[in-house]
Amino acid sequence: MDIIETIKEQIASNPVLIYMKGSPNAPQCGFSQRASQALMSCGEKFAFVDILQNPDIRANLPGYANWPTFPQLWVGGELVGGCDIITELHESGELCKLVKEAVEKAAEEA
Repeated sequence: MDIIETIKEQIASNPVLIYMKGSPNAPQCGFSQRASQALMSCGEKFAFVDILQNPDIRANLPGYANWPTFPQLWVGGELVGGCDIITELHESGELCKLVKEAVEKAAEEA
């Protein structure tokens, strides 16, 4: 499977997915730390991909997503955005609503 197919599969099979540097419990940059903390505060399970451990994804995802930076949050198969957008959504209360809806929808479809 080529790397773009792998990315598509990851996005399709996880209702909430963050591509980040490091892991939620051990982020490797401040942006990934802020984004993953906002996501964790929603209380729902989510998947993550450490792009530092996956250089092919790190190299190819920005072109696929048309989004140049990391972290990248995908919810319900759609790109939400990076750290600033995630933070803004969290502060407005929209992030948790978006995440909960995606998790509930995925559970209904399972």
